[in-house]
Amino acid sequence: MTPALWGTAAILTLGGFLSMFTSTVVTVALGTIAAGFRAPLGTAQWIVTGYLLALAAMVPVSGWASRRIGTARLWLVCVGLFAVFSALCAAAPSAEALIAFRVLQGAAGGLLVPAGQILFATMAGPKRLGRMMAVLSIPIYLAPVLGTLAGSVLAERFGVPWMFLVNVPLAVLCLLLGRKRLPREKPVGDHPLDWRGLVFTVTGLPLLVYGFAEAAPIAAAAGALLLAAFVVTALRSPSPLLDLRLFRDRTFSSAAAVVFGMGIALFGAMLVLPLYYLDVRHESLVATGFLTAPLALGTVLALPLAGRLTDRIGGARVIFAGLIVTIIGTVPLALLTGSDDYRWLSAVQVVRGCGIGLTTTPALATGLVSVPKERISHAMPLFAMLQRIGGSFGTSALTAVVAARLAAAPGSAVAVAGAHGWIAGITAIVLIPAWLLVRAEMSTKD
Repeated sequence: MTPALWGTAAILTLGGFLSMFTSTVVTVALGTIAAGFRAPLGTAQWIVTGYLLALAAMVPVSGWASRRIGTARLWLVCVGLFAVFSALCAAAPSAEALIAFRVLQGAAGGLLVPAGQILFATMAGPKRLGRMMAVLSIPIYLAPVLGTLAGSVLAERFGVPWMFLVNVPLAVLCLLLGRKRLPREKPVGDHPLDWRGLVFTVTGLPLLVYGFAEAAPIAAAAGALLLAAFVVTALRSPSPLLDLRLFRDRTFSSAAAVVFGMGIALFGAMLVLPLYYLDVRHESLVATGFLTAPLALGTVLALPLAGRLTDRIGGARVIFAGLIVTIIGTVPLALLTGSDDYRWLSAVQVVRGCGIGLTTTPALATGLVSVPKERISHAMPLFAMLQRIGGSFGTSALTAVVAARLAAAPGSAVAVAGAHGWIAGITAIVLIPAWLLVRAEMSTKD
């Protein structure tokens, strides 16, 4: 790991942090924003939803765009646009204008993260992939927590516009450093755009994510059908938007199953546990943010170890061990009562976070090891899509279960505990593809 590589890692990590930080920074101030614009809360909700849907819609496009204009150039363009749209969000004259600018900001952020991951994976090579992916994964887990906490402080102390303006100097810094330090690779040929695949994925993925998140079965079904149509056309196309033939590789497909399953378990739990602190223990939103932060802390602490072990002994055994640790950290949450000590719950979250850190990022690295360098721009968006689909499904299903039980028995910890029981079960199921990954890795070494 040369100093130049660490410098590049720091630049790309800061860019990824911007996109993920902005995804949650406004959630705590939606009521304030709605009141300031004299808009209904339902309209203001689209300030968050529009950003997240745009973020999801751009993921499938990132691979083709990186091949067409070059990954580093794509990343720099997205950083510049992100700064511009952040400034426009701060100056928005109405709720409708803010929603429009947030969608554009989400589109730039949706290309920014996968472009950074593709560039990272290409530069790292298979022997350093675990450590490099661990570094880039830090903002994915840490930034949403910091965004929630920072959003409450910025809105209260400085005003709503600063929730967006805070991005501008950071983005400018990324742009200046990136222009100086990022490699200038040439575009990989003049690849035609798979227009049918583009239409199916750019409409299908946001519809599926929205349908799950908002419990809208028609939207979810429409999204699933569009993505099914994309699968059919991609397998028949000589130059698909994303190469689904990668799933023929046993290592890649097993790693993809782990990523999808952990998307359900991770993102579902990120919304379920706050309900315990808010509805059962009646804590404030800011206090809830601090009380749920140990999960992200544990994940970030485990990532460096996960990266080193993945590069040294292979990712499959690290993933399997990480799943065991995740289950150990989830079982106590499945036994929640209304009077559990907060220090005990924080310790449990740290353990669970360590398990997640030992699982998800090594799965990405292990899945990419068998992928040729020229096909990483196909593989990385596929992993991102699976993680988002799994996350949105887990979020909607688990939140619906908890909400229904809390409605029947307000203030009951049993509802949240039951949801964590389901999460532990889902994590246990993920042990199956993880074991297949162990066997595939062992057969490769033999």
